[in-house]
Amino acid sequence: MSHSATILGCEGLALTRAERAFFAEARPWGFILFARNIEDAAQVSDLTSELRDCVGHDAPILIDQEGGRVQRMRGPIWREWMPPLDQVKRGGARSMALRYRLIAHELRAVGIDVNCAPTADVARSDTHPFLRNRLYGSDVETVVDVARAVSEGLMAGGVLPVLKHIPGHGAALTDSHKGLPRVAEDRATLTDVDFAAFRALNTLPLGMTAHIVFEALGSQLPATMDREMITLIRDEIGFRGALMTDDLSMGALPGPIGERAARAKAAGCDLILHCNGDLAEMHDVVIAAGALDGLSQQRCDAALAQRKTPDPLDIEAIEQDLSDLLGGEVYV
Repeated sequence: MSHSATILGCEGLALTRAERAFFAEARPWGFILFARNIEDAAQVSDLTSELRDCVGHDAPILIDQEGGRVQRMRGPIWREWMPPLDQVKRGGARSMALRYRLIAHELRAVGIDVNCAPTADVARSDTHPFLRNRLYGSDVETVVDVARAVSEGLMAGGVLPVLKHIPGHGAALTDSHKGLPRVAEDRATLTDVDFAAFRALNTLPLGMTAHIVFEALGSQLPATMDREMITLIRDEIGFRGALMTDDLSMGALPGPIGERAARAKAAGCDLILHCNGDLAEMHDVVIAAGALDGLSQQRCDAALAQRKTPDPLDIEAIEQDLSDLLGGEVYV
Protein backbone atom coordinates (compact mmCIF):
# COMPACT_ATOMS: atom_id res chain seq x y z
CA MET A 1 0.00 0.00 0.00
CA SER A 2 1.49 3.32 -1.08
CA HIS A 3 2.25 6.31 1.11
CA SER A 4 1.41 9.93 0.51
CA ALA A 5 4.48 11.91 -0.62
CA THR A 6 4.19 14.06 2.48
CA ILE A 7 5.63 14.79 5.90
CA LEU A 8 2.94 16.26 8.14
CA GLY A 9 2.57 17.91 11.53
CA CYS A 10 -0.12 17.53 14.17
CA GLU A 11 -1.90 20.12 16.28
CA GLY A 12 -1.11 19.31 19.89
CA LEU A 13 0.29 16.99 22.53
CA ALA A 14 -1.82 14.00 21.44
CA LEU A 15 -3.75 13.18 18.29
CA THR A 16 -7.37 14.13 17.96
CA ARG A 17 -9.86 11.60 16.65
CA ALA A 18 -10.03 13.53 13.37
CA GLU A 19 -6.23 13.49 13.01
CA ARG A 20 -6.02 9.75 13.64
CA ALA A 21 -8.65 9.07 10.99
CA PHE A 22 -7.01 11.42 8.50
CA PHE A 23 -3.49 10.06 8.97
CA ALA A 24 -4.72 6.46 8.76
CA GLU A 25 -6.28 7.21 5.38
CA ALA A 26 -3.60 9.54 3.98
CA ARG A 27 -0.63 7.42 5.19
CA PRO A 28 2.02 10.18 5.06
CA TRP A 29 5.60 9.00 4.66
CA GLY A 30 6.58 10.75 7.87
CA PHE A 31 5.72 13.28 10.56
CA ILE A 32 7.37 16.35 12.10
CA LEU A 33 7.09 17.65 15.67
CA PHE A 34 7.27 21.22 16.96
CA ALA A 35 7.28 22.91 20.37
CA ARG A 36 3.48 22.73 20.46
CA ASN A 37 3.81 18.92 20.47
CA ILE A 38 6.36 18.75 23.30
CA GLU A 39 5.59 18.61 27.03
CA ASP A 40 7.74 15.93 28.65
CA ALA A 41 9.50 12.70 27.74
CA ALA A 42 6.60 10.37 28.48
CA GLN A 43 4.17 12.48 26.47
CA VAL A 44 6.50 12.69 23.44
CA SER A 45 7.11 8.94 23.54
CA ASP A 46 3.35 8.34 23.60
CA LEU A 47 2.82 10.73 20.70
CA THR A 48 5.49 9.19 18.47
CA SER A 49 4.05 5.73 19.14
CA GLU A 50 0.55 6.96 18.40
CA LEU A 51 1.65 8.53 15.11
CA ARG A 52 3.26 5.30 13.95
CA ASP A 53 0.35 3.17 15.11
CA CYS A 54 -2.23 5.18 13.21
CA VAL A 55 -0.40 4.78 9.88
CA GLY A 56 0.60 1.16 10.47
CA HIS A 57 4.29 1.48 9.62
CA ASP A 58 7.56 2.60 11.18
CA ALA A 59 7.17 6.15 9.90
CA PRO A 60 10.17 8.45 10.30
CA ILE A 61 9.51 11.22 12.80
CA LEU A 62 11.38 14.48 12.30
CA ILE A 63 12.21 17.45 14.48
CA ASP A 64 14.33 20.63 14.28
CA GLN A 65 16.77 20.13 17.15
CA GLU A 66 19.73 22.25 16.08
CA GLY A 67 20.43 23.78 19.47
CA GLY A 68 20.56 27.50 20.11
CA ARG A 69 17.39 29.30 19.03
CA VAL A 70 16.08 26.35 17.04
CA GLN A 71 15.40 23.46 19.38
CA ARG A 72 11.91 22.16 19.99
CA MET A 73 12.84 20.04 23.02
CA ARG A 74 14.16 22.39 25.72
CA GLY A 75 15.40 22.50 29.28
CA PRO A 76 15.08 21.62 32.00
CA ILE A 77 14.10 18.21 30.63
CA TRP A 78 16.53 18.26 27.70
CA ARG A 79 19.94 19.86 27.21
CA GLU A 80 20.05 23.51 26.13
CA TRP A 81 22.81 24.33 23.64
CA MET A 82 24.60 27.51 22.62
CA PRO A 83 24.11 28.72 19.03
CA PRO A 84 25.98 26.51 16.55
CA LEU A 85 28.14 29.36 15.21
CA ASP A 86 29.33 30.16 18.73
CA GLN A 87 30.16 26.54 19.54
CA VAL A 88 32.08 26.00 16.31
CA LYS A 89 34.25 29.03 17.08
CA ARG A 90 35.07 27.64 20.51
CA GLY A 91 35.25 23.90 20.00
CA GLY A 92 35.40 23.15 16.27
CA ALA A 93 33.95 20.21 14.39
CA ARG A 94 34.81 17.63 17.05
CA SER A 95 32.67 19.42 19.62
CA MET A 96 29.75 19.43 17.20
CA ALA A 97 30.04 15.69 16.59
CA LEU A 98 29.80 15.13 20.34
CA ARG A 99 26.94 17.61 20.71
CA TYR A 100 24.85 15.90 18.06
CA ARG A 101 25.62 12.45 19.44
CA LEU A 102 23.99 13.60 22.69
CA ILE A 103 21.12 15.19 20.79
CA ALA A 104 20.58 11.93 18.91
CA HIS A 105 20.46 10.05 22.21
CA GLU A 106 17.75 12.38 23.53
CA LEU A 107 15.74 12.12 20.32
CA ARG A 108 15.83 8.33 20.04
CA ALA A 109 14.79 8.00 23.68
CA VAL A 110 11.40 9.51 22.79
CA GLY A 111 10.94 7.86 19.37
CA ILE A 112 12.31 10.58 17.08
CA ASP A 113 14.68 9.29 14.40
CA VAL A 114 15.28 12.18 11.96
CA ASN A 115 16.79 15.58 12.81
CA CYS A 116 16.66 18.53 10.41
CA ALA A 117 20.41 19.20 10.54
CA PRO A 118 23.14 19.86 9.40
CA THR A 119 22.62 23.41 8.17
CA ALA A 120 25.29 23.70 5.47
CA ASP A 121 24.53 27.24 4.30
CA VAL A 122 27.67 29.39 4.14
CA ALA A 123 27.40 32.47 6.37
CA ARG A 124 28.05 36.03 5.22
CA SER A 125 28.40 39.10 7.39
CA ASP A 126 24.93 40.18 6.25
CA THR A 127 23.17 36.79 6.32
CA HIS A 128 19.73 37.42 7.79
CA PRO A 129 19.76 37.14 11.61
CA PHE A 130 17.05 34.45 11.59
CA LEU A 131 19.68 32.13 10.12
CA ARG A 132 23.18 33.45 10.75
CA ASN A 133 24.03 32.09 14.21
CA ARG A 134 22.52 28.74 13.24
CA LEU A 135 25.33 28.31 10.70
CA TYR A 136 28.80 26.80 11.09
CA GLY A 137 31.14 29.23 9.36
CA SER A 138 31.84 31.63 6.52
CA ASP A 139 34.10 29.40 4.42
CA VAL A 140 33.28 26.21 2.58
CA GLU A 141 35.92 24.04 4.26
CA THR A 142 34.72 24.84 7.80
CA VAL A 143 31.06 24.40 6.90
CA VAL A 144 31.69 21.03 5.25
CA ASP A 145 33.87 19.72 8.09
CA VAL A 146 31.32 20.67 10.73
CA ALA A 147 28.34 19.44 8.70
CA ARG A 148 30.03 16.06 8.31
CA ALA A 149 30.71 15.93 12.05
CA VAL A 150 27.07 16.79 12.81
CA SER A 151 25.87 14.07 10.44
CA GLU A 152 28.24 11.48 11.90
CA GLY A 153 27.13 12.31 15.44
CA LEU A 154 23.48 11.93 14.52
CA MET A 155 23.90 8.70 12.56
CA ALA A 156 26.00 7.13 15.32
CA GLY A 157 22.98 7.75 17.55
CA GLY A 158 20.54 6.13 15.12
CA VAL A 159 19.11 9.42 13.84
CA LEU A 160 19.07 10.35 10.15
CA PRO A 161 20.37 13.84 9.24
CA VAL A 162 18.60 16.22 6.85
CA LEU A 163 20.97 18.40 4.81
CA LYS A 164 19.60 21.94 4.51
CA HIS A 165 18.92 24.35 2.83
CA ILE A 166 19.88 23.14 -0.66
CA PRO A 167 21.27 24.80 -2.81
CA GLY A 168 22.18 27.48 -0.22
CA HIS A 169 20.49 30.05 2.01
CA GLY A 170 23.54 31.91 3.31
CA ALA A 171 23.40 34.85 0.89
CA ALA A 172 19.75 35.59 1.64
CA LEU A 173 18.92 38.92 3.28
CA THR A 174 15.24 38.12 3.89
CA ASP A 175 13.67 35.71 6.38
CA SER A 176 11.97 33.11 4.16
CA HIS A 177 9.41 32.47 6.90
CA LYS A 178 8.05 35.97 6.18
CA GLY A 179 8.94 36.80 2.57
CA LEU A 180 10.73 35.60 -0.55
CA PRO A 181 14.52 36.10 -0.52
CA ARG A 182 16.08 37.05 -3.85
CA VAL A 183 19.79 36.30 -3.99
CA ALA A 184 21.85 38.51 -6.31
CA GLU A 185 25.21 36.68 -5.99
CA ASP A 186 26.82 35.96 -9.37
CA ARG A 187 26.90 32.45 -10.78
CA ALA A 188 30.62 31.94 -10.11
CA THR A 189 30.24 32.79 -6.42
CA LEU A 190 27.22 30.55 -6.04
CA THR A 191 29.09 27.67 -7.70
CA ASP A 192 32.32 28.10 -5.73
CA VAL A 193 30.77 28.83 -2.33
CA ASP A 194 27.12 27.96 -1.77
CA PHE A 195 26.75 25.05 -4.16
CA ALA A 196 30.24 23.75 -3.34
CA ALA A 197 29.34 23.13 0.31
CA PHE A 198 26.34 21.01 -0.64
CA ARG A 199 28.24 19.23 -3.40
CA ALA A 200 30.74 18.01 -0.80
CA LEU A 201 27.85 16.62 1.29
CA ASN A 202 25.78 15.14 -1.52
CA THR A 203 25.81 11.56 -0.21
CA LEU A 204 23.63 12.30 2.84
CA PRO A 205 20.34 10.40 2.82
CA LEU A 206 17.88 13.30 3.15
CA GLY A 207 17.90 16.92 2.05
CA MET A 208 15.70 20.02 2.28
CA THR A 209 15.23 22.75 -0.31
CA ALA A 210 15.63 26.50 0.09
CA HIS A 211 12.69 28.84 -0.63
CA ILE A 212 14.94 31.31 -2.48
CA VAL A 213 15.09 32.92 -5.95
CA PHE A 214 18.59 32.84 -7.49
CA GLU A 215 18.52 35.76 -9.90
CA ALA A 216 21.88 35.00 -11.55
CA LEU A 217 20.45 31.70 -12.78
CA GLY A 218 17.53 33.45 -14.46
CA SER A 219 15.01 32.03 -12.01
CA GLN A 220 11.80 33.81 -11.03
CA LEU A 221 10.54 31.08 -8.72
CA PRO A 222 11.73 29.86 -5.32
CA ALA A 223 14.08 26.91 -5.81
CA THR A 224 11.50 24.62 -4.16
CA MET A 225 9.12 25.23 -7.08
CA ASP A 226 11.64 25.59 -9.90
CA ARG A 227 12.30 22.49 -12.00
CA GLU A 228 15.59 23.91 -13.29
CA MET A 229 16.82 24.49 -9.73
CA ILE A 230 15.84 20.97 -8.66
CA THR A 231 17.71 19.68 -11.73
CA LEU A 232 20.74 21.72 -10.61
CA ILE A 233 20.49 20.13 -7.15
CA ARG A 234 20.44 16.68 -8.72
CA ASP A 235 22.98 17.18 -11.53
CA GLU A 236 25.40 19.98 -10.60
CA ILE A 237 25.36 19.49 -6.84
CA GLY A 238 24.90 15.76 -7.31
CA PHE A 239 22.47 15.18 -4.45
CA ARG A 240 20.93 11.72 -4.81
CA GLY A 241 19.06 11.43 -1.51
CA ALA A 242 15.38 11.98 -0.84
CA LEU A 243 14.63 15.69 -1.25
CA MET A 244 11.93 17.34 0.85
CA THR A 245 10.66 20.88 0.65
CA ASP A 246 11.19 23.33 3.44
CA ASP A 247 7.89 24.03 5.21
CA LEU A 248 5.17 24.68 2.68
CA SER A 249 3.46 27.22 4.95
CA MET A 250 6.31 29.75 4.91
CA GLY A 251 5.75 33.25 3.60
CA ALA A 252 8.27 32.87 0.78
CA LEU A 253 5.98 30.68 -1.32
CA PRO A 254 3.18 32.07 -3.51
CA GLY A 255 -0.32 30.74 -3.99
CA PRO A 256 -2.78 28.55 -2.06
CA ILE A 257 -1.33 25.68 -0.05
CA GLY A 258 -2.48 22.94 -2.43
CA GLU A 259 -0.99 24.78 -5.39
CA ARG A 260 2.30 25.13 -3.53
CA ALA A 261 2.41 21.37 -2.97
CA ALA A 262 1.57 20.58 -6.58
CA ARG A 263 4.21 22.96 -7.94
CA ALA A 264 6.92 21.62 -5.64
CA LYS A 265 6.11 18.04 -6.59
CA ALA A 266 6.05 18.91 -10.30
CA ALA A 267 9.45 20.62 -9.94
CA GLY A 268 10.96 17.36 -8.71
CA CYS A 269 10.78 17.40 -4.90
CA ASP A 270 10.25 13.89 -3.54
CA LEU A 271 8.47 14.86 -0.32
CA ILE A 272 6.22 17.77 0.61
CA LEU A 273 6.74 19.11 4.15
CA HIS A 274 3.73 20.73 5.82
CA CYS A 275 4.30 21.72 9.43
CA ASN A 276 1.53 23.80 11.00
CA GLY A 277 -0.88 20.96 11.82
CA ASP A 278 -3.87 22.60 10.12
CA LEU A 279 -6.09 19.67 9.16
CA ALA A 280 -7.92 21.44 6.33
CA GLU A 281 -4.62 22.49 4.75
CA MET A 282 -3.25 18.95 5.10
CA HIS A 283 -6.20 17.57 3.13
CA ASP A 284 -5.27 19.87 0.24
CA VAL A 285 -1.57 19.06 0.52
CA VAL A 286 -2.10 15.30 0.46
CA ILE A 287 -4.31 15.50 -2.61
CA ALA A 288 -1.84 17.75 -4.46
CA ALA A 289 1.26 15.80 -3.47
CA GLY A 290 -0.10 12.46 -4.61
CA ALA A 291 1.40 9.07 -3.91
CA LEU A 292 5.04 8.34 -3.22
CA ASP A 293 6.25 6.23 -6.13
CA GLY A 294 8.98 5.71 -8.73
CA LEU A 295 12.40 7.23 -8.08
CA SER A 296 11.03 9.18 -5.13
CA GLN A 297 9.97 5.95 -3.46
CA GLN A 298 13.39 4.43 -4.15
CA ARG A 299 15.20 7.42 -2.64
CA CYS A 300 13.00 7.38 0.46
CA ASP A 301 13.48 3.63 0.90
CA ALA A 302 17.25 4.06 0.57
CA ALA A 303 17.22 6.79 3.22
CA LEU A 304 15.26 4.71 5.71
CA ALA A 305 17.56 1.75 5.10
CA GLN A 306 20.29 3.84 6.76
CA ARG A 307 18.43 4.02 10.08
CA LYS A 308 20.29 1.84 12.53
CA THR A 309 20.50 0.85 16.16
CA PRO A 310 22.53 3.48 18.03
CA ASP A 311 26.17 2.77 18.75
CA PRO A 312 27.16 2.28 22.42
CA LEU A 313 27.30 5.56 24.31
CA ASP A 314 29.33 6.67 27.32
CA ILE A 315 27.53 9.90 28.23
CA GLU A 316 29.93 10.88 31.01
CA ALA A 317 32.93 10.52 28.72
CA ILE A 318 31.31 12.56 25.95
CA GLU A 319 30.31 15.33 28.34
CA GLN A 320 33.86 15.44 29.72
CA ASP A 321 35.30 15.64 26.20
CA LEU A 322 32.88 18.46 25.39
CA SER A 323 33.77 20.32 28.56
CA ASP A 324 37.47 20.06 27.69
CA LEU A 325 36.87 21.34 24.15
CA LEU A 326 34.60 24.20 25.22
CA GLY A 327 36.50 25.35 28.26
CA GLY A 328 33.98 24.03 30.75
CA GLU A 329 30.86 25.77 29.39
CA VAL A 330 28.88 23.09 27.58
CA TYR A 331 25.22 24.07 28.08
CA VAL A 332 23.32 27.34 28.48
